[in-house]
Amino acid sequence: MKNTQKSIPENAKKELERLLKGNKNFVEGNPTANNMCLNTLKKYAFHQEPYAVVLSCSDSRVVPEIIFDCGIGELFVVRVAGITAGPNVIESIEYAVKKLSVPLLILLGHDDCGVMKYAKEHYPEITNDFKSILSSVYPVLNKNEDIKCHNFFAQEHTKWVEEVLLEKSEIIKNAVNSGRLYIAKCHFDHSTGLVNLI
Repeated sequence: MKNTQKSIPENAKKELERLLKGNKNFVEGNPTANNMCLNTLKKYAFHQEPYAVVLSCSDSRVVPEIIFDCGIGELFVVRVAGITAGPNVIESIEYAVKKLSVPLLILLGHDDCGVMKYAKEHYPEITNDFKSILSSVYPVLNKNEDIKCHNFFAQEHTKWVEEVLLEKSEIIKNAVNSGRLYIAKCHFDHSTGLVNLI
């Protein structure tokens, strides 16, 4: 299924701009997040109000709260190796969309992803280890097995994840179609620290 998103809704645009400004703070070494203490946690002890859900890789170098200069209560983060979209991952995103009414979903791929490297090395074999991960990544190589660059592969996979979410989740698809949710496909560049829109 192709992305049916039109222009970005105003509330999602505002939150995306806030995150990209936070990323600029991170890159420049001037973080401003001050809600990283016990008092903030107490404020949100019995509720949460995140303004975005982020599907991020589990890679230890990719920490959304840090690279977007955010603190407690701002982001609903789902982390999984290779931002692969299995059932539990999809339902976690659905929870943020349906129950927390977030207007923005960030799909955050990144440079030097070990999942992409492993997949390129073993394609098209489904190895005994990491079966579900490979099954989630190989469709991108099925469409273009000549992909050479791991970082380009990661970006193509991020686009694929969006298609999967829209195809497999009525909650996400309906939210996008009604303008209640915007999906921003992003890529984290390790050499610059920048998060770039794909």
